[in-house]
Amino acid sequence: MAAHSLCFQIIIMFLCCRVCTTFISCKNEAGEPVDWFIIYKLPRYKIGEIGSGLDYMYLDSSVGTWQLSKFTVNSSQGAIGNTLNQLYMGKAYKSNSSVYALYNDGPPILDYIKGYGHTKGVLLFDRSQGFWLSHSIPHFPSFPERGYLYPSSGEVNGQTALCVTYPYDQFLRIEKQMVYLYPRFYNCSVPAAFMADLPQLAKLCEGSKPPLASDKRVEQLLSLQGDKFVYFVKSEHFVDDIYTGWVAQALDADLLVESWQRQGHKLPSNCSLPKHTMNIKRIQIPGSFPFQSYNDHSKWCVSYEDQVTCLGDLNRAKAQMWRGGGLVCTFNPVIYKAFRQVVDRYVGC
Repeated sequence: MAAHSLCFQIIIMFLCCRVCTTFISCKNEAGEPVDWFIIYKLPRYKIGEIGSGLDYMYLDSSVGTWQLSKFTVNSSQGAIGNTLNQLYMGKAYKSNSSVYALYNDGPPILDYIKGYGHTKGVLLFDRSQGFWLSHSIPHFPSFPERGYLYPSSGEVNGQTALCVTYPYDQFLRIEKQMVYLYPRFYNCSVPAAFMADLPQLAKLCEGSKPPLASDKRVEQLLSLQGDKFVYFVKSEHFVDDIYTGWVAQALDADLLVESWQRQGHKLPSNCSLPKHTMNIKRIQIPGSFPFQSYNDHSKWCVSYEDQVTCLGDLNRAKAQMWRGGGLVCTFNPVIYKAFRQVVDRYVGC
């Protein structure tokens, strides 16, 4: 009987430990915690021929190179679905022990409103850790009570998403960057227990705009596993192309830039400053079909030779010089190799 009781206690302790280690984090394709992941959703190249508009490539540190996901982006079983289901199915949006914020300049259901930053993403964290998912998908994600839904408008063009798991103290740094972005928070919650630490995030959630100390800001962030990410963010008062006028010069690197290149709106490749920015024209991801920049709504850049990769919010377009937005840059060699190899054609100066 004593042995049976001891065995029962060990089982209870094991289950308690399992519960204690269920932390908020980015989740991989198998639903397991991961320090970071990136997806590259492929465009619907030709209706009825190649590409459904729902397939995506997946990358994290354990995978090492682009892998075609066995899931589709509208499935709640992939990496993004697994990650967001901590908010949806985990009912974190009803909890007073975690903070969440959904932001998008083109939110689901609601109309576009001018004045907000051109930025899209999700924050979810508690006092231990959480994730920041930044992406390029309009009308996404859905409101928490509706569960995971992927918009049909997000099927046509290519899209990217970066998820990074951060310890709690890094969200205090991210909050300062959000003030410059001035994102359109369409659903968020900063419980009373977090107000002292995150007063500016609470104001943003209420729709107010805290004052700025300058027109741009840069912050170094460290992921849960210690990977470094440098976050450049500009307000609407920094009227310039973020790639040419700031990031390329700050990184001291020539950049190859992929962004949505709509006719009549795009900025040409620019070699007027010491470090240049050159527009990518065609993408070729291994195991997929090539596609043009005008079929790609993602926004990212890779250095020509210095092992820097950035994913962000803004296109190289005239109107976006007057918009708030940012770039998350990393020196991770796995990420750099993955993005540098997909540059099939670019336009020099």
